[in-house]
Amino acid sequence: MSGWEEEVKGSLPKVDAAPAAPATEHPTKQAGWVEQTAYDYEDLANKDAEGVTWESAARVYEWDGEEGDLGPEHEELERILFGEPHDREPQGIDFSKVAEIAVTQEGIKRIQKVDTFEDAGLHPVMLKNVKLAGYHVPTPIQQYSIPAIKMGHDLIAIAQTGSGKTAAYLVPIINHLMGKAKKLAAPRPPPAAIASGEAGPVRAEPLVVIVCPARELAIQIFNEARKFCYRTMLRPSVVYGGGPLRDQIENLQKGCDILIASPGRLIDIMERPHVLSLRRVKYIVIDEADEMLHQDWEQEFNKILCGGEQEEGNVKYMLFSATFPTAVRQLAKTHLAESHVRIRVGRVGSTVNTIKQNIIYVQPSKKKQALLDLLFSIKPARTIIFVNSKRMADELDDFLWHKELPCTSMHSDRTQREREDSMRAFRSGKTPLLITTGVSARGIDVRNVMHVINFDLPSMEHSGIVEYTHRIGRTGRIGHHGLATSFYTDRDEDIAKLLTMTLIENNQPVPDFLEQYKPQEDEKLKFEYDTDEEDPDAAGGGAWGDAPDGGADDAWGAPAATAGGWGAEDGAEDTAAGATNGGATNGWGGADTGGASGWD
Repeated sequence: MSGWEEEVKGSLPKVDAAPAAPATEHPTKQAGWVEQTAYDYEDLANKDAEGVTWESAARVYEWDGEEGDLGPEHEELERILFGEPHDREPQGIDFSKVAEIAVTQEGIKRIQKVDTFEDAGLHPVMLKNVKLAGYHVPTPIQQYSIPAIKMGHDLIAIAQTGSGKTAAYLVPIINHLMGKAKKLAAPRPPPAAIASGEAGPVRAEPLVVIVCPARELAIQIFNEARKFCYRTMLRPSVVYGGGPLRDQIENLQKGCDILIASPGRLIDIMERPHVLSLRRVKYIVIDEADEMLHQDWEQEFNKILCGGEQEEGNVKYMLFSATFPTAVRQLAKTHLAESHVRIRVGRVGSTVNTIKQNIIYVQPSKKKQALLDLLFSIKPARTIIFVNSKRMADELDDFLWHKELPCTSMHSDRTQREREDSMRAFRSGKTPLLITTGVSARGIDVRNVMHVINFDLPSMEHSGIVEYTHRIGRTGRIGHHGLATSFYTDRDEDIAKLLTMTLIENNQPVPDFLEQYKPQEDEKLKFEYDTDEEDPDAAGGGAWGDAPDGGADDAWGAPAATAGGWGAEDGAEDTAAGATNGGATNGWGGADTGGASGWD
């Protein structure tokens, strides 16, 4: 059996027919899916009434100040954070595929990459946390970001989804602050004094602010921060829309050194100066910057980025993204130091090649049956099914439920409690089928997601191939193999050309019905909708100046002759932004792509 089949736990999908089931056994049970669990709305009401913990109140390591700069090991909490010792996830089995991706860097300073975490100058406790978290070899974005942040540079990092971006900034930032926390962090009473009522609430004065577009992504980053802050005196917190504001404020008032936030909720809390001050901030990280900055949030982001009272140059700014639209460039020009470092891993907007991509032609009226046949034809595994509308998410959830499949669904009209419950059930394997809209395309990082199904391919009017890339990136993460199956109909013709080029770029088979969209033999793979387009305001026509060798610049320092179609033609539509830039001031405007529901 091949490596693909071993990790995906089954052969490639076939949807021509479902296996025959004995009359005495339902096909769902015969296929091996777990028993479905009904959603208990009464239990949900009881959780709210009983004040059951939200994801934002998940347990963190509490430093009481008695052991110096580092706390002792805590066996129970270690299991909560990292899992049981025998069940801790190793890095992907095919990390070599990730390591082969080309890296381009530009800036005044050249960054010498680190090949191992042992060579990265990490504190022994941080190094152990990295190992406990399942990282054994740094990914390309980590190889360059860790030394760049350690050297004190502002940073723009562009890398594919699933490439380890979160650890790329959390590890070096927390590592740098570990030895300086007593000097830099705001004073706060010991946790026992707060719990007993001996000490009152304090104002949160974080050293690090991380802003991201989706609630689920904020929770994911918070969970990673909980791991890397283990045994340090740094306390992480998270705030996001939909969750209980009062509870989040109470959590902040226990003290906060690393704040992860969705922008709307962050702005709300910034209006309460007795709760939050940014005067101590040393690092501001914008994660998934391309997703946030194509919305009309210029005023709010300027307030966040300028919200502290520090002198100019005291705050380090970092933009992490999978694509690089005009709005990200504008933000970089406004706030980042001229000496900032720029790192790009692979082609802007590309995906990793550890994902097997399978495109199946289906008549629109047969899609539900095709999905059912697909789910019955492969071995059960955690699977995310993407659709384009909330109505279809509910409809498909109802359809699969009545077929006795263990499914749940999530979209922006669900309450935050329902969204968190659905994610919890999916992560645990209680409901291994998750039906969701694009709201989850960037916010889900669940171990052992073996299969992503595009029941609906994303429309080119709403991010198109960029959305497709993020969706399938929920599997095959950090060197693991994954499988992505997409249903193609005649209505998906607008994405056909870019979808075909994506398959070719990743050495995936092109089905017969897409052969007509293959470029000619003498054509390069020109992704006309790439978001690494040239910036007309920059000297020499390139967004970042001339190439080091004096050649024409493709905005990242590579000569245009070898760029292979990386830059978009002048005036090309910026589909990562969901709309053309025409009429949008500085590229900030843009149509709502439907992925911003977690911003508040």
